[in-house]
Amino acid sequence: MRKLLAVLFFAVSLTPAAHATSGPGCLIVTNVAEDDALNMRSRPSASSRIVDQLVPGQHGIIHLDAPCTPLSSPWPQRWCRVSHYNAEVVTQGWVKARFVRDSDCP
Repeated sequence: MRKLLAVLFFAVSLTPAAHATSGPGCLIVTNVAEDDALNMRSRPSASSRIVDQLVPGQHGIIHLDAPCTPLSSPWPQRWCRVSHYNAEVVTQGWVKARFVRDSDCP
Protein backbone atom coordinates (compact mmCIF):
# COMPACT_ATOMS: atom_id res chain seq x y z
CA MET A 1 0.00 0.00 0.00
CA ARG A 2 2.86 2.39 0.83
CA LYS A 3 4.47 1.74 -2.55
CA LEU A 4 1.17 2.47 -4.32
CA LEU A 5 0.76 5.74 -2.43
CA ALA A 6 4.35 6.70 -3.18
CA VAL A 7 3.84 6.00 -6.90
CA LEU A 8 0.58 7.98 -6.94
CA PHE A 9 2.20 10.91 -5.13
CA PHE A 10 5.11 10.89 -7.58
CA ALA A 11 2.76 10.80 -10.59
CA VAL A 12 0.67 13.67 -9.23
CA SER A 13 3.77 15.76 -8.53
CA LEU A 14 4.82 15.42 -12.20
CA THR A 15 1.44 16.62 -13.47
CA PRO A 16 1.44 20.36 -14.27
CA ALA A 17 -0.78 22.44 -12.04
CA ALA A 18 -4.16 23.24 -13.55
CA HIS A 19 -5.18 26.87 -13.78
CA ALA A 20 -8.66 27.86 -12.69
CA THR A 21 -10.91 28.81 -15.55
CA SER A 22 -13.96 29.57 -13.47
CA GLY A 23 -14.89 30.96 -10.08
CA PRO A 24 -14.67 34.34 -8.36
CA GLY A 25 -12.54 37.19 -9.63
CA CYS A 26 -14.52 38.56 -12.53
CA LEU A 27 -16.82 41.55 -12.87
CA ILE A 28 -19.85 42.52 -14.92
CA VAL A 29 -20.92 46.00 -15.98
CA THR A 30 -23.83 47.44 -14.01
CA ASN A 31 -25.47 50.87 -13.61
CA VAL A 32 -24.80 51.63 -17.30
CA ALA A 33 -27.64 52.04 -19.81
CA GLU A 34 -27.96 49.29 -22.45
CA ASP A 35 -27.24 51.80 -25.23
CA ASP A 36 -24.15 53.19 -23.44
CA ALA A 37 -20.73 51.81 -22.45
CA LEU A 38 -18.41 51.90 -19.46
CA ASN A 39 -15.11 53.55 -20.32
CA MET A 40 -11.98 51.68 -19.24
CA ARG A 41 -9.25 54.21 -18.47
CA SER A 42 -5.45 54.07 -18.67
CA ARG A 43 -5.19 55.39 -15.09
CA PRO A 44 -7.59 55.64 -12.14
CA SER A 45 -8.96 59.01 -13.20
CA ALA A 46 -12.02 60.11 -15.20
CA SER A 47 -9.76 62.49 -17.13
CA SER A 48 -7.28 59.81 -18.24
CA ARG A 49 -7.22 58.28 -21.72
CA ILE A 50 -9.96 55.77 -22.65
CA VAL A 51 -8.37 52.41 -23.56
CA ASP A 52 -11.54 50.34 -24.06
CA GLN A 53 -15.33 50.52 -23.82
CA LEU A 54 -17.38 47.86 -22.03
CA VAL A 55 -20.94 47.47 -23.30
CA PRO A 56 -23.32 45.96 -20.71
CA GLY A 57 -23.99 42.30 -21.48
CA GLN A 58 -21.58 42.28 -24.46
CA HIS A 59 -18.19 42.88 -22.89
CA GLY A 60 -16.48 39.50 -22.76
CA ILE A 61 -14.60 38.71 -19.55
CA ILE A 62 -13.59 41.46 -17.13
CA HIS A 63 -11.07 40.14 -14.60
CA LEU A 64 -10.43 42.02 -11.37
CA ASP A 65 -6.62 42.22 -11.14
CA ALA A 66 -6.34 43.75 -7.66
CA PRO A 67 -8.59 45.10 -4.91
CA CYS A 68 -10.41 48.30 -5.83
CA THR A 69 -8.72 51.32 -4.27
CA PRO A 70 -8.38 53.35 -2.20
CA LEU A 71 -9.74 50.99 0.44
CA SER A 72 -10.48 53.96 2.69
CA SER A 73 -13.01 55.35 0.18
CA PRO A 74 -16.64 54.26 -0.13
CA TRP A 75 -17.20 51.61 -2.83
CA PRO A 76 -18.65 53.97 -5.49
CA GLN A 77 -15.57 56.21 -5.32
CA ARG A 78 -12.98 53.44 -5.75
CA TRP A 79 -11.16 52.47 -8.96
CA CYS A 80 -10.58 48.86 -9.98
CA ARG A 81 -7.58 47.57 -11.96
CA VAL A 82 -8.93 45.11 -14.54
CA SER A 83 -8.06 43.06 -17.60
CA HIS A 84 -10.66 42.85 -20.36
CA TYR A 85 -10.61 39.65 -22.42
CA ASN A 86 -12.65 40.01 -25.60
CA ALA A 87 -11.97 37.27 -28.14
CA GLU A 88 -8.22 37.44 -28.86
CA VAL A 89 -7.77 40.99 -27.52
CA VAL A 90 -6.71 41.73 -23.93
CA THR A 91 -6.87 45.29 -22.60
CA GLN A 92 -5.71 46.38 -19.16
CA GLY A 93 -6.94 49.48 -17.42
CA TRP A 94 -9.13 50.96 -14.70
CA VAL A 95 -12.90 51.16 -14.19
CA LYS A 96 -14.93 53.01 -11.59
CA ALA A 97 -16.21 50.55 -8.95
CA ARG A 98 -19.75 51.94 -8.99
CA PHE A 99 -20.20 50.60 -12.52
CA VAL A 100 -19.16 47.00 -11.89
CA ARG A 101 -20.15 44.17 -9.60
CA ASP A 102 -18.65 40.81 -8.68
CA SER A 103 -19.36 37.83 -10.88
CA ASP A 104 -17.99 34.33 -11.24
CA CYS A 105 -15.56 33.92 -14.13
CA PRO A 106 -16.99 31.75 -16.90
